[in-house]
Amino acid sequence: MKSESAQRIVLGDVEILRVVEWQGPFAPALGIVPESGAEVWKDNKDWLAPDHWEPEIDSAVMALQTWVLRSGGRTVLVDTGVGNGRERPGSPHLHHRQGDFLGRLAQAGVRPQDVDIVVNTHLHGDHVGWNTVGVDGEWVPTFPNAQYLIPAADDFHFGPDNAYGNGLQKDDQLIYEDSVAPVHRAGQTMLWDGMHRIDEHLTLESAPGHTPGSSVLRLTSGGDRAVFVGDLLHSPVQILKPSCNSCFCLDAGQAAASRRRILERAAVERELVVPAHFAGAGVVEVRPEGSGFTIGRWAAYGDTE
Repeated sequence: MKSESAQRIVLGDVEILRVVEWQGPFAPALGIVPESGAEVWKDNKDWLAPDHWEPEIDSAVMALQTWVLRSGGRTVLVDTGVGNGRERPGSPHLHHRQGDFLGRLAQAGVRPQDVDIVVNTHLHGDHVGWNTVGVDGEWVPTFPNAQYLIPAADDFHFGPDNAYGNGLQKDDQLIYEDSVAPVHRAGQTMLWDGMHRIDEHLTLESAPGHTPGSSVLRLTSGGDRAVFVGDLLHSPVQILKPSCNSCFCLDAGQAAASRRRILERAAVERELVVPAHFAGAGVVEVRPEGSGFTIGRWAAYGDTE
């Protein structure tokens, strides 16, 4: 895949652009999905490598990316990546990053002032970083005309009312203070819970477990369906073994239940599954197989011109 350019899919009346901030080997495979077992990676090496696994170094391959949806005359961003110049001492991949994400958005035809809605599927640092940019020593909203849709349960859990995630990590406080609180102060946030309809094609739905407020975004237009699942999936091996959580899931039982529920509906309703961090094609069809699921076709992209 070419990370330097946007990729395009059209589903019904909705255009989807994929803008990649970074991709590559991220961490040991069993470090990312600890309970998956080495066998599932080895048994599926023929298609996991090289897009999702580098067997020579046993590293999961992942992407940091944003999905741009043009729906009903509005521009919607699904998650905003890592951001530049962030203090993330507990996360080496995110710490003091410098990249040209806004330039890549511009190449896709998206200027900050053109964005109408920002969806944060949850409040981990690799999903909210470009919510803000630094201006004269202050963090301010990157997208000045946008409404930022934030899960209320995550805002409470990671915000100061719950002592920044019950003090789980110093990074939690840093993330909230530089990427969430400034948007609150600007009056651009909307907190939601349970379900929230954006327009006739797009609906947010709670899918807790990875974080208390983790959510998915459902797309329905004509006969086409997709579900943007955020961090319910970090690797395709979790489709094959949906009981296996990532190392980042806060509530293991709840995360596994949400994952199975979302995958079951996707398989039955033929929804394309769009995880936050899949490299390669990044979008996949899931099919039922026995008591679980298997991989169907991967996305075919069109021209962005």
